[in-house]
Amino acid sequence: SPEYKKTRSVVTEPYGAFHGTVRAAGVHRFTAGSSRRRRHSDLRTIIDPIVAGTQIKEYIQICLAMELNTIKDAFDRVTKKQKLSSSKSQEVIEQLGHEIEQAVSTLQLVHDSISQPDHRLILAELKTKLNEIAPLSQLEATQKELNIALSKYPKLLEKSFNPDISKAYRNVDFDSHTINQIIANHLYCEGLFDLGDCFINEANETEASAMRIPFLEMYQILDAVKSKNLDPALNWADINRDKLKQNGSNLKLKLHRMQFVEILQNRGRDEALNYARTFLAPFASDHMAEVQKLMACLLWAGKLDSSPYSELLSLSHWDKLAEELNQQFCNILGQSCQSPLRVTVAAGIQGLPTLLKLMNVMTGKKQEWQTMKQLPVPVDLDREFQFHSIFVCPVSRDQASEENPPMLLSCGHVLCKQSITKLSKNNSTRPFKCPYCPSEVEVSKCRQLYF
Repeated sequence: SPEYKKTRSVVTEPYGAFHGTVRAAGVHRFTAGSSRRRRHSDLRTIIDPIVAGTQIKEYIQICLAMELNTIKDAFDRVTKKQKLSSSKSQEVIEQLGHEIEQAVSTLQLVHDSISQPDHRLILAELKTKLNEIAPLSQLEATQKELNIALSKYPKLLEKSFNPDISKAYRNVDFDSHTINQIIANHLYCEGLFDLGDCFINEANETEASAMRIPFLEMYQILDAVKSKNLDPALNWADINRDKLKQNGSNLKLKLHRMQFVEILQNRGRDEALNYARTFLAPFASDHMAEVQKLMACLLWAGKLDSSPYSELLSLSHWDKLAEELNQQFCNILGQSCQSPLRVTVAAGIQGLPTLLKLMNVMTGKKQEWQTMKQLPVPVDLDREFQFHSIFVCPVSRDQASEENPPMLLSCGHVLCKQSITKLSKNNSTRPFKCPYCPSEVEVSKCRQLYF
């Protein structure tokens, strides 16, 4: 639904998750020019003057790196003090033990001898030696240095890792009904059916239970596959064979391949051959090499584990089969095999440090932070959180759209169409200078790019 898409867009729009996925000229300074760039240059009146002469993104990255380096240096100091204290203490303990052992040996020798000297004299000498080896003040000094380093480190952690993340929060209009559906869908997608039912009852979201039955069927099939029972999976694949073919999936062949190998291993060559004639023959026209390989396995009946095809017995095939079955099942349902809620939370956690640092830079400008429609810096996320290409014009900082598509200049740089129109002053015959190289570009030679 549009509301569902709107809620999922929290990953991309407010946080700029994919901002600058395709950049034509790297990271750019904010300079006056277009009205959009003037708005960016106005940020210099908002952000601390230290930042005004440099790029905000670089500043934030440097600050994060400096904080991490500071924490690492403090940790290294603590570990160094600990090792030094430990080594000194160990050395002293060994020396003390050696002197005590010598004193004990002396006392034993005196006890066995005829003469009976004063034992107190031996113990007094031992006490003097022990004090000379490790004065109490020396041991206290070593421990004191370690305690000072240990006491400073937690304070540095508290200062660097501020537990209050509310300052990075931005007012986003959420539809509670849509959010409840996403949460219920997440619980069913994770196989937590009892918890999902409880949530739906308490939230009074009966519509969200629509996905319970399909996901329940999926988990029943997956549980059967884990038990090496492929019949439920084969029945499902046969019912959805047209959709699987439309998706370009050969899941059905993989299921029959695993079933063939199981029959060959447990029931013998004849049953495996009959199974192949019935179920594998239809795949021969498109997957001849795979079918031939399975037919060759018949020659190794009873000893397939020592054959050239022993890899077919690997347990990893079952794991891969269950994973692909999960993906195709969710695909046919029109759902992501990964919970959107899980992906959104993981993406938010990864982008949180940059958002917190940006908010610290914009201290005292909470209103601007709440009303800002586009962040002045991109929030870089890992490839696992990038599901489609998005181009952001390096000049206007606008995201490309159907009305404002990306255009390839003759020099190789890429700008959005509206930026080209402004640079050429809406004159298609007038050449203009590329903002990122000395080349003169003609509008007529610009070509639209498709991602």
